[in-house]
Amino acid sequence: MNEDARLVAWVRGRVQQVGFRWFTRANALEIGSLTGFALNLDDGRVQVVAEGPRENCHRLLDWLASGDTPGEVEGVTEIWDTPRGGYDGFAIR
Repeated sequence: MNEDARLVAWVRGRVQQVGFRWFTRANALEIGSLTGFALNLDDGRVQVVAEGPRENCHRLLDWLASGDTPGEVEGVTEIWDTPRGGYDGFAIR
């Protein structure tokens, strides 16, 4: 279960203008071996794309849905795919 994976998650709730992307990046860097980004969407959600070991992607997803995030997460929708690469670190967009 440690093969590389691509996680795309959409986080809904009060997740913009509360430092959510910054904390997501910090958490991804703390977990380690993840690349990708966190992006505010026009509809109020935050999109998170993470690539790396599947276990680490699951750890980030668990954190996103944990209630330990800034703001108030009402729900997280995710899809899994094979990594596409092309990311240099974990960015805030």
